[in-house]
Amino acid sequence: MYNHYMAGLEDFERYLEDEDELDNVRFSSAYKSTLDDGQLFQIINSERDLTLPLQKHKNVQPMYESPDDEISLRKYLGASVNLISLITENLLCHPFLVLRRQCQVHHTAKRYHVVPFTLLPVIVHLHQRQGVTTLWKGIGSVLLVRGMTLAVEDVISKFTPWPKEINTKTTVKQFGQHLLLKCISIAAVVPFYSASLVETVQSDIASEKPGIFDVFREGASRLLSWSVPQKGRMLPVWALVGPSIGLGLSKYICQLFIRGISTRIMCRRVTFYEERRGARTRDFAAQSQVIEVYSTMISLMATEMIFYPFETILHRIQLQGTRTIIDNLDSGYSVVPILTSYEGVVDCYRQTLATEGISGLYKGFGAMILQFAAHVAVIKLGKWFITQISELMSSKPPAKVVEFYKLEGKTPIGSATMSRSISGISSLSEEIS
Repeated sequence: MYNHYMAGLEDFERYLEDEDELDNVRFSSAYKSTLDDGQLFQIINSERDLTLPLQKHKNVQPMYESPDDEISLRKYLGASVNLISLITENLLCHPFLVLRRQCQVHHTAKRYHVVPFTLLPVIVHLHQRQGVTTLWKGIGSVLLVRGMTLAVEDVISKFTPWPKEINTKTTVKQFGQHLLLKCISIAAVVPFYSASLVETVQSDIASEKPGIFDVFREGASRLLSWSVPQKGRMLPVWALVGPSIGLGLSKYICQLFIRGISTRIMCRRVTFYEERRGARTRDFAAQSQVIEVYSTMISLMATEMIFYPFETILHRIQLQGTRTIIDNLDSGYSVVPILTSYEGVVDCYRQTLATEGISGLYKGFGAMILQFAAHVAVIKLGKWFITQISELMSSKPPAKVVEFYKLEGKTPIGSATMSRSISGISSLSEEIS
């Protein structure tokens, strides 16, 4: 009986050996198929080996939960750049606007400040003498006048069929009505724009600081004396409406034209780059926002440079008769009164050419260069900052990877950690043994 038992035991051991060999063959075939599918498993020794290679590289794209997450981040990027551009144009560039207007109306200035370098010591002298706020004067009135312009356009568009905005589907008739709406809005704010001009150029140490709503009082008093000058050599409002409408409408049409051309050029360049790369983006909304920001900035720069001499003449006739005292930007230490006797736009142009030359029409041009340089720098810096935040938000493993590798818990440093499939096989073998 013992012999029969030993014979049965030997048969059972041979059976187990055959089963082990069969299991090894099955595991080898499964592992080979895994290698063929490209799913590589390897033993790792630390938690750092589980991190994904998300270093910043031109050929490495950030990983997202889904393509929609990337598109939403790009939309936020475009909207943020647009907001930064709007804030820069209306707030941060105001000091350069003050310098520019002061240079334009100073007809007896010896230094024209056509280049920006000559303005730097003057800015330092103004800050030493009058403080940091000296270049922020009149910012409230400027914003109020811009808001008034938008309000007038909104009211007219609600009570008339004239469109406030235009697009590619706008007809010729609608475009003419839109231009008529612009003309009425410009004419309505001319007195208040002139009052705001006085607040931005007058010296803080030689004049009383105006109140928040003084621009409405001064503009209304000038509007009431529509045909009769209020005092001195001040020109009547009707003599200012025509040049103001002409300049404002010309700048608006020129800006539309340049913005349309620059938008088409940038869109074609982007399309050519994508075709050359062999991939088309799916996020057209975010891309169009960024293109719109840059095309608007280009059109604004070109328009301001083209119409700068006409703006100089208009500011001079608007300021005439107000007895305004401005800072002397020849040195930045003294003040000077503005006393002129122009009879109109043509007379102002002739006297400026006769006494100051053609460069007299470009006084303060360096301040505008500084303004646009600051504008571009702020947009570039803001875009870089937002891009870095977006990359930081996206430079983490997706939630599926975290769940698959169980990265939520902490693994002791130096402990042997294996992938999910290998660890499962190891635990199973331990239970069998």
